[in-house]
Amino acid sequence: MPIVGIIGKPNVGKSTFFSALTLVPVKIAPYPFTTINPNKGIANVRVKCVCKELGVVDNPRNSKCINGVRYVPIEVIDVAGLVPDAWRGRGLGNKFLDDLRQADVLIHVVDASGGTDAEGNIVPYGTRNPLEDVKFIEHEFTMWVYQNLERTWDRDIRGIEHQGLTDIVEFFYQRLSGYSIPRWAISNALEKTGLSSKPLRLWSSDDRVSFIREVLLKGKPILIAANKADISQAKENIEIMKRELKDYIVIPVSAEAELILRTAQQKGLIDYNPGDRDFTIRGQISEKLARALEYIRKNVLDVYGSTGVQDALEIAYFKLLNYIAVFPVEDVNSLSDHDGRVLPDVFLVPYGITAKEFAYKVHSDLGESFLYAVDVRTKQKLGENYKLKHRDIIKIVASRGR
Repeated sequence: MPIVGIIGKPNVGKSTFFSALTLVPVKIAPYPFTTINPNKGIANVRVKCVCKELGVVDNPRNSKCINGVRYVPIEVIDVAGLVPDAWRGRGLGNKFLDDLRQADVLIHVVDASGGTDAEGNIVPYGTRNPLEDVKFIEHEFTMWVYQNLERTWDRDIRGIEHQGLTDIVEFFYQRLSGYSIPRWAISNALEKTGLSSKPLRLWSSDDRVSFIREVLLKGKPILIAANKADISQAKENIEIMKRELKDYIVIPVSAEAELILRTAQQKGLIDYNPGDRDFTIRGQISEKLARALEYIRKNVLDVYGSTGVQDALEIAYFKLLNYIAVFPVEDVNSLSDHDGRVLPDVFLVPYGITAKEFAYKVHSDLGESFLYAVDVRTKQKLGENYKLKHRDIIKIVASRGR
Protein backbone atom coordinates (compact mmCIF):
# COMPACT_ATOMS: atom_id res chain seq x y z
CA MET A 1 0.00 0.00 0.00
CA PRO A 2 1.44 3.42 -0.94
CA ILE A 3 2.56 5.80 1.78
CA VAL A 4 1.77 9.52 1.75
CA GLY A 5 4.61 11.71 3.04
CA ILE A 6 4.08 15.19 4.49
CA ILE A 7 7.01 17.54 3.97
CA GLY A 8 7.92 21.21 4.27
CA LYS A 9 10.16 23.59 6.12
CA PRO A 10 9.77 23.90 9.91
CA ASN A 11 6.82 25.65 11.55
CA VAL A 12 4.45 25.76 8.57
CA GLY A 13 1.77 23.48 10.07
CA LYS A 14 2.99 20.05 8.91
CA SER A 15 2.34 18.37 12.23
CA THR A 16 -1.04 20.08 12.52
CA PHE A 17 -1.88 18.81 9.03
CA PHE A 18 -0.77 15.31 10.04
CA SER A 19 -2.82 15.38 13.27
CA ALA A 20 -5.86 16.70 11.42
CA LEU A 21 -5.68 13.69 9.09
CA THR A 22 -4.84 10.99 11.61
CA LEU A 23 -5.93 12.35 15.02
CA VAL A 24 -2.56 11.13 16.27
CA PRO A 25 -1.46 13.54 19.03
CA VAL A 26 1.92 15.05 18.19
CA LYS A 27 3.90 17.92 19.62
CA ILE A 28 2.86 21.18 17.95
CA ALA A 29 4.68 24.41 18.82
CA PRO A 30 5.43 27.77 17.10
CA TYR A 31 9.17 27.20 16.63
CA PRO A 32 11.37 25.21 14.23
CA PHE A 33 12.23 21.53 14.69
CA THR A 34 9.33 20.64 16.96
CA THR A 35 9.31 17.37 15.03
CA ILE A 36 12.59 15.44 15.02
CA ASN A 37 11.61 11.84 14.35
CA PRO A 38 8.94 11.12 11.73
CA ASN A 39 5.36 10.71 12.95
CA LYS A 40 3.39 7.83 11.46
CA GLY A 41 -0.35 7.34 11.46
CA ILE A 42 -3.44 6.17 9.60
CA ALA A 43 -5.70 8.53 7.65
CA ASN A 44 -8.71 7.68 5.50
CA VAL A 45 -9.54 8.42 1.88
CA ARG A 46 -13.17 8.59 0.77
CA VAL A 47 -14.64 6.32 -1.90
CA LYS A 48 -18.27 6.41 -3.02
CA CYS A 49 -19.58 3.04 -1.87
CA VAL A 50 -21.61 0.80 -4.19
CA CYS A 51 -24.08 -0.16 -1.44
CA LYS A 52 -26.76 2.40 -2.29
CA GLU A 53 -26.47 1.76 -6.01
CA LEU A 54 -27.10 -1.95 -5.36
CA GLY A 55 -29.70 -1.39 -2.64
CA VAL A 56 -27.94 -3.34 0.10
CA VAL A 57 -26.75 -2.72 3.63
CA ASP A 58 -23.02 -3.40 3.68
CA ASN A 59 -20.92 -4.87 6.46
CA PRO A 60 -17.38 -3.56 5.87
CA ARG A 61 -14.34 -5.27 7.29
CA ASN A 62 -11.32 -3.24 6.12
CA SER A 63 -13.03 0.16 6.03
CA LYS A 64 -16.13 1.92 7.32
CA CYS A 65 -19.19 3.18 5.45
CA ILE A 66 -20.93 6.40 6.50
CA ASN A 67 -23.98 7.44 4.49
CA GLY A 68 -22.78 5.64 1.39
CA VAL A 69 -19.17 6.82 1.64
CA ARG A 70 -16.37 4.37 2.37
CA TYR A 71 -13.52 5.65 4.52
CA VAL A 72 -10.52 3.54 3.55
CA PRO A 73 -7.37 3.57 5.75
CA ILE A 74 -3.98 4.51 4.32
CA GLU A 75 -0.60 5.22 5.90
CA VAL A 76 0.74 8.76 6.36
CA ILE A 77 4.17 9.88 7.53
CA ASP A 78 5.08 13.37 8.78
CA VAL A 79 8.77 14.12 8.20
CA ALA A 80 10.68 16.71 10.22
CA GLY A 81 11.11 20.16 8.65
CA LEU A 82 13.80 20.82 6.05
CA VAL A 83 16.03 23.90 6.05
CA PRO A 84 18.24 25.34 3.27
CA ASP A 85 21.21 23.07 2.49
CA ALA A 86 19.54 20.08 4.13
CA TRP A 87 21.00 17.97 1.32
CA ARG A 88 24.47 18.90 2.58
CA GLY A 89 23.51 17.60 6.03
CA ARG A 90 22.48 20.91 7.61
CA GLY A 91 19.83 20.59 10.32
CA LEU A 92 20.02 16.78 10.27
CA GLY A 93 18.90 17.15 6.67
CA ASN A 94 20.27 13.84 5.43
CA LYS A 95 18.29 11.98 8.08
CA PHE A 96 15.08 13.87 7.28
CA LEU A 97 15.49 13.36 3.55
CA ASP A 98 16.24 9.70 4.08
CA ASP A 99 12.90 9.37 5.90
CA LEU A 100 11.21 10.31 2.60
CA ARG A 101 12.48 7.22 0.79
CA GLN A 102 9.47 5.18 1.88
CA ALA A 103 6.87 7.73 0.71
CA ASP A 104 5.28 7.21 -2.72
CA VAL A 105 3.62 10.63 -2.99
CA LEU A 106 4.37 13.83 -1.10
CA ILE A 107 2.20 16.62 0.25
CA HIS A 108 4.29 19.77 0.64
CA VAL A 109 2.73 21.97 3.31
CA VAL A 110 3.55 25.59 2.49
CA ASP A 111 2.87 28.66 4.64
CA ALA A 112 0.74 30.55 2.12
CA SER A 113 0.50 33.54 4.45
CA GLY A 114 4.23 34.24 4.06
CA GLY A 115 4.55 34.32 7.85
CA THR A 116 7.66 32.15 8.26
CA ASP A 117 11.13 32.80 6.90
CA ALA A 118 13.41 30.31 5.11
CA GLU A 119 14.43 28.75 8.44
CA GLY A 120 10.87 28.46 9.75
CA ASN A 121 11.05 31.41 12.14
CA ILE A 122 7.89 33.50 12.56
CA VAL A 123 7.90 36.81 10.65
CA PRO A 124 5.09 39.28 9.81
CA TYR A 125 2.50 37.94 7.36
CA GLY A 126 3.41 38.64 3.77
CA THR A 127 7.16 38.79 4.44
CA ARG A 128 8.08 35.50 2.72
CA ASN A 129 7.17 34.56 -0.86
CA PRO A 130 5.72 31.01 -0.70
CA LEU A 131 7.01 30.32 -4.21
CA GLU A 132 10.53 30.35 -2.77
CA ASP A 133 9.58 27.57 -0.36
CA VAL A 134 8.37 25.35 -3.19
CA LYS A 135 11.59 25.93 -5.16
CA PHE A 136 13.71 25.35 -2.07
CA ILE A 137 12.16 21.97 -1.21
CA GLU A 138 12.36 20.83 -4.82
CA HIS A 139 16.04 21.83 -4.92
CA GLU A 140 16.86 20.08 -1.63
CA PHE A 141 15.24 16.83 -2.68
CA THR A 142 16.81 16.90 -6.15
CA MET A 143 20.29 17.67 -4.87
CA TRP A 144 20.09 15.00 -2.17
CA VAL A 145 19.34 12.28 -4.74
CA TYR A 146 21.95 13.77 -7.12
CA GLN A 147 24.56 13.70 -4.37
CA ASN A 148 23.78 10.06 -3.57
CA LEU A 149 24.10 8.99 -7.22
CA GLU A 150 27.15 11.13 -7.85
CA ARG A 151 29.25 9.28 -5.29
CA THR A 152 29.44 6.19 -7.51
CA TRP A 153 28.64 7.70 -10.91
CA ASP A 154 32.03 7.16 -12.60
CA ARG A 155 32.38 3.65 -11.19
CA ASP A 156 28.83 2.75 -12.27
CA ILE A 157 29.48 4.02 -15.82
CA ARG A 158 32.64 1.95 -16.11
CA GLY A 159 30.71 -1.06 -14.83
CA ILE A 160 27.89 -0.89 -17.37
CA GLU A 161 30.36 -0.24 -20.22
CA HIS A 162 32.29 -3.32 -19.17
CA GLN A 163 29.07 -5.36 -19.05
CA GLY A 164 27.84 -3.94 -22.34
CA LEU A 165 24.54 -2.86 -20.72
CA THR A 166 22.56 -0.63 -23.10
CA ASP A 167 19.27 -0.39 -21.20
CA ILE A 168 19.48 3.05 -19.55
CA VAL A 169 16.07 2.65 -17.93
CA GLU A 170 17.21 -0.52 -16.18
CA PHE A 171 20.45 1.20 -15.12
CA PHE A 172 18.57 3.99 -13.35
CA TYR A 173 15.84 1.69 -12.04
CA GLN A 174 18.48 -0.29 -10.17
CA ARG A 175 20.24 2.79 -8.84
CA LEU A 176 16.99 4.49 -7.78
CA SER A 177 15.52 1.33 -6.27
CA GLY A 178 15.72 2.79 -2.77
CA TYR A 179 13.52 5.75 -3.72
CA SER A 180 10.40 3.85 -4.89
CA ILE A 181 10.73 5.23 -8.44
CA PRO A 182 8.81 3.22 -11.10
CA ARG A 183 10.32 2.39 -14.50
CA TRP A 184 7.75 4.44 -16.40
CA ALA A 185 8.83 7.60 -14.54
CA ILE A 186 12.44 7.00 -15.58
CA SER A 187 11.46 6.51 -19.23
CA ASN A 188 9.29 9.62 -19.12
CA ALA A 189 12.07 11.73 -17.59
CA LEU A 190 14.61 10.54 -20.17
CA GLU A 191 12.29 11.61 -22.98
CA LYS A 192 11.33 14.90 -21.34
CA THR A 193 14.98 15.91 -20.84
CA GLY A 194 16.08 14.66 -24.29
CA LEU A 195 18.72 12.42 -22.72
CA SER A 196 17.38 9.03 -23.81
CA SER A 197 19.86 8.71 -26.70
CA LYS A 198 22.83 10.47 -25.10
CA PRO A 199 25.56 8.11 -23.81
CA LEU A 200 25.77 8.21 -20.02
CA ARG A 201 29.52 8.95 -20.06
CA LEU A 202 28.72 12.20 -21.91
CA TRP A 203 26.14 13.41 -19.39
CA SER A 204 27.20 16.64 -17.71
CA SER A 205 26.40 17.39 -14.08
CA ASP A 206 23.63 19.72 -15.31
CA ASP A 207 22.19 16.84 -17.34
CA ARG A 208 22.14 14.64 -14.27
CA VAL A 209 20.47 17.29 -12.11
CA SER A 210 17.82 17.99 -14.78
CA PHE A 211 17.09 14.30 -15.16
CA ILE A 212 16.79 13.71 -11.41
CA ARG A 213 14.48 16.71 -10.99
CA GLU A 214 12.22 15.39 -13.73
CA VAL A 215 12.22 11.81 -12.51
CA LEU A 216 11.27 12.94 -9.00
CA LEU A 217 8.44 15.12 -10.32
CA LYS A 218 7.04 12.08 -12.12
CA GLY A 219 8.02 9.19 -9.86
CA LYS A 220 7.53 10.82 -6.46
CA PRO A 221 4.91 13.50 -7.24
CA ILE A 222 4.29 16.44 -4.93
CA LEU A 223 1.02 18.22 -4.16
CA ILE A 224 1.17 21.72 -2.66
CA ALA A 225 -1.02 22.23 0.41
CA ALA A 226 -1.21 26.03 0.69
CA ASN A 227 -1.72 26.20 4.44
CA LYS A 228 -3.09 29.06 6.59
CA ALA A 229 -5.46 29.88 3.72
CA ASP A 230 -7.75 31.79 6.11
CA ILE A 231 -5.12 34.52 6.63
CA SER A 232 -5.86 37.49 4.37
CA GLN A 233 -2.31 37.66 2.96
CA ALA A 234 -2.61 34.03 1.85
CA LYS A 235 -5.41 34.56 -0.65
CA GLU A 236 -3.33 36.50 -3.19
CA ASN A 237 -0.37 34.18 -2.66
CA ILE A 238 -2.53 31.13 -3.40
CA GLU A 239 -3.66 32.62 -6.71
CA ILE A 240 -0.04 33.39 -7.62
CA MET A 241 1.02 29.84 -6.72
CA LYS A 242 -1.74 28.33 -8.85
CA ARG A 243 -0.67 30.52 -11.76
CA GLU A 244 3.09 30.08 -11.48
CA LEU A 245 3.52 26.47 -10.36
CA LYS A 246 2.72 24.69 -13.61
CA ASP A 247 4.21 21.37 -12.45
CA TYR A 248 2.08 21.16 -9.30
CA ILE A 249 -1.49 21.00 -8.05
CA VAL A 250 -2.10 23.68 -5.39
CA ILE A 251 -4.86 23.17 -2.81
CA PRO A 252 -5.88 25.91 -0.32
CA VAL A 253 -5.75 24.41 3.17
CA SER A 254 -6.42 25.32 6.80
CA ALA A 255 -4.92 22.48 8.82
CA GLU A 256 -5.73 24.18 12.11
CA ALA A 257 -9.40 24.50 11.17
CA GLU A 258 -9.59 20.81 10.25
CA LEU A 259 -7.92 19.78 13.50
CA ILE A 260 -10.40 21.86 15.53
CA LEU A 261 -13.34 20.33 13.64
CA ARG A 262 -12.02 16.75 13.93
CA THR A 263 -11.31 17.20 17.66
CA ALA A 264 -14.78 18.66 18.31
CA GLN A 265 -16.36 15.83 16.33
CA GLN A 266 -14.37 13.22 18.26
CA LYS A 267 -15.66 14.70 21.52
CA GLY A 268 -19.25 14.56 20.27
CA LEU A 269 -19.63 18.34 20.21
CA ILE A 270 -20.39 18.62 16.49
CA ASP A 271 -21.49 16.44 13.59
CA TYR A 272 -18.70 16.53 11.02
CA ASN A 273 -16.94 14.15 8.68
CA PRO A 274 -13.55 14.88 7.07
CA GLY A 275 -14.00 16.89 3.89
CA ASP A 276 -17.53 18.10 4.72
CA ARG A 277 -18.61 21.55 3.55
CA ASP A 278 -20.17 22.36 6.94
CA PHE A 279 -20.83 21.05 10.46
CA THR A 280 -23.72 20.93 12.93
CA ILE A 281 -23.34 21.86 16.58
CA ARG A 282 -24.72 19.30 19.05
CA GLY A 283 -25.98 20.73 22.33
CA GLN A 284 -24.07 23.18 24.51
CA ILE A 285 -20.51 24.21 23.67
CA SER A 286 -18.18 26.76 25.22
CA GLU A 287 -18.20 30.35 24.02
CA LYS A 288 -14.54 29.98 22.97
CA LEU A 289 -15.31 26.98 20.75
CA ALA A 290 -18.41 28.69 19.34
CA ARG A 291 -16.27 31.67 18.26
CA ALA A 292 -13.65 29.37 16.73
CA LEU A 293 -16.28 27.40 14.81
CA GLU A 294 -17.94 30.54 13.49
CA TYR A 295 -14.54 31.84 12.33
CA ILE A 296 -13.88 28.54 10.53
CA ARG A 297 -17.27 28.59 8.86
CA LYS A 298 -16.93 32.21 7.70
CA ASN A 299 -13.23 32.29 6.72
CA VAL A 300 -12.60 28.72 5.57
CA LEU A 301 -15.68 26.65 4.73
CA ASP A 302 -17.73 29.44 3.12
CA VAL A 303 -14.68 30.63 1.15
CA TYR A 304 -13.11 27.34 -0.03
CA GLY A 305 -15.90 24.77 0.41
CA SER A 306 -13.85 22.70 2.88
CA THR A 307 -10.71 22.94 4.97
CA GLY A 308 -8.81 21.41 2.05
CA VAL A 309 -7.00 18.83 4.20
CA GLN A 310 -9.05 15.81 3.09
CA ASP A 311 -9.12 17.10 -0.49
CA ALA A 312 -5.33 17.36 -0.57
CA LEU A 313 -4.94 13.78 0.67
CA GLU A 314 -7.39 12.36 -1.86
CA ILE A 315 -6.07 14.29 -4.83
CA ALA A 316 -2.56 13.10 -3.95
CA TYR A 317 -3.75 9.50 -3.70
CA PHE A 318 -6.23 9.21 -6.55
CA LYS A 319 -4.92 11.77 -9.04
CA LEU A 320 -1.16 11.93 -8.52
CA LEU A 321 -0.71 8.26 -7.63
CA ASN A 322 -3.57 7.31 -9.98
CA TYR A 323 -5.16 4.74 -7.69
CA ILE A 324 -8.65 3.28 -7.97
CA ALA A 325 -11.00 1.38 -5.65
CA VAL A 326 -12.23 -2.16 -6.38
CA PHE A 327 -14.80 -4.17 -4.39
CA PRO A 328 -14.19 -7.97 -4.37
CA VAL A 329 -17.00 -10.39 -3.40
CA GLU A 330 -17.34 -14.17 -3.36
CA ASP A 331 -21.07 -14.45 -4.09
CA VAL A 332 -22.40 -12.44 -7.04
CA ASN A 333 -25.99 -12.63 -5.79
CA SER A 334 -25.64 -11.85 -2.09
CA LEU A 335 -22.55 -9.64 -2.69
CA SER A 336 -20.92 -11.30 0.30
CA ASP A 337 -17.85 -13.24 1.35
CA HIS A 338 -17.85 -16.80 2.75
CA ASP A 339 -18.80 -15.44 6.17
CA GLY A 340 -21.86 -13.67 4.77
CA ARG A 341 -20.44 -10.16 5.13
CA VAL A 342 -21.93 -7.91 2.44
CA LEU A 343 -19.37 -5.90 0.43
CA PRO A 344 -16.76 -6.69 3.09
CA ASP A 345 -13.69 -5.12 1.50
CA VAL A 346 -12.54 -2.39 -0.81
CA PHE A 347 -9.03 -2.52 -2.26
CA LEU A 348 -7.06 0.53 -3.36
CA VAL A 349 -4.99 -0.49 -6.39
CA PRO A 350 -3.06 1.26 -9.19
CA TYR A 351 -4.92 2.24 -12.34
CA GLY A 352 -4.27 -0.26 -15.11
CA ILE A 353 -4.17 -3.31 -12.84
CA THR A 354 -5.50 -6.46 -14.54
CA ALA A 355 -8.01 -8.92 -13.16
CA LYS A 356 -5.32 -11.53 -12.57
CA GLU A 357 -2.97 -9.06 -10.92
CA PHE A 358 -5.84 -8.04 -8.66
CA ALA A 359 -6.45 -11.70 -7.77
CA TYR A 360 -2.90 -11.85 -6.43
CA LYS A 361 -3.64 -8.75 -4.35
CA VAL A 362 -6.62 -10.46 -2.74
CA HIS A 363 -4.70 -13.72 -2.09
CA SER A 364 -1.69 -15.35 -3.71
CA ASP A 365 -3.61 -18.63 -4.13
CA LEU A 366 -6.30 -16.84 -6.13
CA GLY A 367 -3.68 -15.42 -8.45
CA GLU A 368 -1.97 -18.75 -9.00
CA SER A 369 -5.22 -20.61 -9.71
CA PHE A 370 -7.01 -17.74 -11.52
CA LEU A 371 -9.47 -18.80 -14.23
CA TYR A 372 -11.45 -15.63 -14.86
CA ALA A 373 -13.25 -12.81 -13.08
CA VAL A 374 -16.92 -11.84 -13.13
CA ASP A 375 -18.24 -8.29 -13.37
CA VAL A 376 -20.94 -8.37 -10.69
CA ARG A 377 -22.97 -5.62 -12.31
CA THR A 378 -23.19 -7.23 -15.76
CA LYS A 379 -22.45 -10.88 -14.83
CA GLN A 380 -19.97 -10.95 -17.73
CA LYS A 381 -16.80 -13.02 -17.61
CA LEU A 382 -13.57 -11.05 -17.62
CA GLY A 383 -10.25 -12.44 -18.80
CA GLU A 384 -6.96 -12.19 -16.96
CA ASN A 385 -5.89 -9.12 -18.96
CA TYR A 386 -9.05 -7.12 -18.29
CA LYS A 387 -8.07 -3.76 -16.78
CA LEU A 388 -10.14 -2.92 -13.76
CA LYS A 389 -12.04 0.36 -13.46
CA HIS A 390 -12.74 2.56 -10.47
CA ARG A 391 -15.53 1.09 -8.30
CA ASP A 392 -15.65 -2.22 -10.17
CA ILE A 393 -17.30 -5.05 -8.21
CA ILE A 394 -15.46 -8.28 -8.98
CA LYS A 395 -15.73 -11.98 -8.22
CA ILE A 396 -12.55 -13.99 -8.80
CA VAL A 397 -13.13 -17.52 -10.06
CA ALA A 398 -10.25 -19.93 -9.44
CA SER A 399 -9.67 -23.60 -10.23
CA ARG A 400 -10.70 -26.10 -7.60
CA GLY A 401 -8.21 -27.54 -5.23
CA ARG A 402 -6.46 -24.22 -4.57
